[in-house]
Amino acid sequence: MGVDSLGYVALNVSKIGEWSVLMEQVFGMEPRPRDGAIDYRLDSYHHRFSLYPSDHDGVAAVGWEVGSTAKLEATVAALRTRQIEVTPGSAELCAERKVKQLYSFICPMIGTRNEIYYGPLTTNTAFTPRRGISGYKTGTLGLGHVVFWVADLAASVKFYEDVMGFNISDYIAWDDNDAVFMHCNPRHHTLALMKEGPGAPAGALMHIMVEAQTADDVGYGYDLVRDLGIPVMIEPGKHSNDHTQSFYLQTPSGFWMEYGFGGREIGPDWQVTNYDAPMLWGHRFVGG
Repeated sequence: MGVDSLGYVALNVSKIGEWSVLMEQVFGMEPRPRDGAIDYRLDSYHHRFSLYPSDHDGVAAVGWEVGSTAKLEATVAALRTRQIEVTPGSAELCAERKVKQLYSFICPMIGTRNEIYYGPLTTNTAFTPRRGISGYKTGTLGLGHVVFWVADLAASVKFYEDVMGFNISDYIAWDDNDAVFMHCNPRHHTLALMKEGPGAPAGALMHIMVEAQTADDVGYGYDLVRDLGIPVMIEPGKHSNDHTQSFYLQTPSGFWMEYGFGGREIGPDWQVTNYDAPMLWGHRFVGG
């Protein structure tokens, strides 16, 4: 029971032209347009991101991958035991997501649409980046990580532990912030949950992180972001818990993306730690 990785993220976006610049010129992702929407490829999977033109911005779906049909059915059963409505994905939706089988439900803690799936479509043709990058650290580690604000932090952590199969990596509490970092594979965290606060409403997406194969990919990306006038929210720095070196930018939809390199992985001797600051160095808020 439980998920194995973050497989994909689908977004409703009101400024798809600006998003295209970000995804292609900064992150070097490969566009695959379809029926007005755009899928974006960054590794051997058919796509990891989907952008849907909309009059509002928000998460359309978070896709969680499982490695077997047995694990898929066990996780669905655990959700239904909690009286959570789970809907089998239609043949059309499976074809759109490029997976063999999926189920969808509304996360009772965050309020977003989640999709649990099995059998992603992969391709033998090489990923063709839109700029000179070495690629992304994905594979069994999944796409990267997502961070959401929640109303009840303790209950949300318990749901993702008991039903979705996550384990706690560590904690960070600083200023008025309280965050729990969780893993479902060796990636230090695939999900982080933060207590809601002023300007940080429950259910909102805080950021999505993608991890580059080299520090140079991130450094060149930072220069491109500055040259293109895309807002930098947090300057380059190194995190205290996962040791990722990264910076944060504001997307055209308002939430952030983190572009990082060098994150630690969870091993058998991992020890959960409670940190008092999110950075070892850098990571200063722009204007702060």
